[in-house]
Amino acid sequence: MLIIEDDPPFRQAVQRSLELAGFEVIPFGNATTAIDYLGAEPVSAVLTDLRLPEGGDGLFVLDKVKAIDSELPVLLMTAHGDIPTAIHAIRSGAYEFLEKPFSRERLLAVITRAADRHTLVLENRQLKRQLAAASGIGKIIRGESAPMRELRDLVLRVAPTPADVLVQGETGTGKELVARCLHDFSRRMGNFVAVNCAAIPESLFEVELFGQESGAFNGADKPRIGKIEHAKDGTLFLDEIEAMPLAMQGKVLRVLQEREIERLGSNKPIPVNFRIVAATRADLGDLSNRNLFRAELFYRLNVVSLRIAPLRDRLGDVISLLEVFLHRAATLYEMPMPSLTAEHHEMLLGSAWPGNVRELKSCADRLVLGLPLFVDGRNAGSPTRSFEESMKMIERSLLQAALRRHGGSVRSMAAALSLNLATAYRKTKTLNIDLDEYKREGGGEAA
Repeated sequence: MLIIEDDPPFRQAVQRSLELAGFEVIPFGNATTAIDYLGAEPVSAVLTDLRLPEGGDGLFVLDKVKAIDSELPVLLMTAHGDIPTAIHAIRSGAYEFLEKPFSRERLLAVITRAADRHTLVLENRQLKRQLAAASGIGKIIRGESAPMRELRDLVLRVAPTPADVLVQGETGTGKELVARCLHDFSRRMGNFVAVNCAAIPESLFEVELFGQESGAFNGADKPRIGKIEHAKDGTLFLDEIEAMPLAMQGKVLRVLQEREIERLGSNKPIPVNFRIVAATRADLGDLSNRNLFRAELFYRLNVVSLRIAPLRDRLGDVISLLEVFLHRAATLYEMPMPSLTAEHHEMLLGSAWPGNVRELKSCADRLVLGLPLFVDGRNAGSPTRSFEESMKMIERSLLQAALRRHGGSVRSMAAALSLNLATAYRKTKTLNIDLDEYKREGGGEAA
C-alpha cells in the first residue's frame, strides 16, 4: 500500500491505522518520489491526496499510475470543495475517493475492498498467463471441428479449478489425453497417476488404491503407498471406472468426501489433496439406475462432465489428424511420408471409425510401413468408385453423423449443415437413409 500525503501528522495517522489493520505501508510526501518507487516495486493500491504541493497533484498521480498499471486501484483523499474534481477523477479511472475528515472504519473498508480487488486482478493475470502458455493445447487435443474446439475451451476453463471431472467417450477417442491436459494445465504440482480399473483384479483393488502397512497380510513384508497417496497434490486418473467393484466404489466415495485415506493394516488417517478425473465409455447414469454403479459416486463425479465426440461425428478432422499421425510414424520408423491418393481420401471419409482416433493412428502406421490402407473391411487396392459414387458416400456420412448428433431430427440436421429443409429431406431419401433408425437411437422425433 502506497500513501502520498504532504501533511506529516495526517500521513502518519493514516499509516498507523493501516498498519494496525495488517497492511504494509510505504509513505511519501510528494508525487515524484512515489511514482519513481511505484515503477520499481509492486504495490496493492495507491492512496493519494488530491492536492499536493510539488511534483504533481492527485490527478497527475492517477495518470502516471494508470500508465504503469491500468488496473492498480488509485484512491483519492479530498477536501469538501474538491469533490467535483474527485468525481471527475473516478470517471477517469480512480477507484474511490475519501472526503476529509474520514473515520478509521471508512478508511479500512475502502482500502480493504481495493486491495481485495487487486488481488483478484493478479490472480486473473496469472490464470491468463497460464492459459496463454496453454495455447499449445491445439497441438495436443487436435481437430478444428466444433466439438473439439468446445472441448479444448472446456479443458482450459476447468483445468485450474479443483473440481473432479468425468470424461465420457467411446473407446479410442482420447480420454486419457484429455485427463493429462486437465492435469498439465492445472496448478497442481503433484503426479499424474493413471489407474485402469478394468485391469486390476478385484482382490488387489484396495492395496493398489490405498497402499499397505508392513504385516497387513501374508506377504506384506514392507509398507507401500497406494495410487491415491501417490497422486497427492496431483491428479488420479481412473480409467474405465465402470469396471470398479461396487464395494470399492463406496470406499472411493468416502475418500472423495473426507479427502483422507487409511492404508491397509493401519488405522491412521492420511490427508490427501488430489483431483480425480474419471473416464468411462459407459452410461454411468443408466448403470446407477440399474444398481450396477453407485449413484452417489456418479453424482459426485458428474459435477463437471466432458464428452469427447466420436470420430464419425467429426469427419472434417480425419485428414488433418491422419497427417499428424503420418508424420509421427515416419519419424518413428525412419521412413518417408507417404502421399495420400484419391482412393485414400474416399476410404478415410467414408469410414464409420468404430475404433476412433486409435484406429486412425493404426491406419497411419500401415501407410508409412507400405501396407495397404485397411478401413471398414476394404483396402486401397479394392476397385475404386466413380467420382459421383464417392461424393454420395461422403454426403451420406455427413448426413448420418449430423442425424446421430441431433437424435434423428432432420430440421436440426439441416440447420447444423446449413441446408434448406426440403433439400435435407430430398437427400436423405435419395441416399436411402432410414430416418426411423436415427429416431430410435435418439429417442426423439425425426423431423
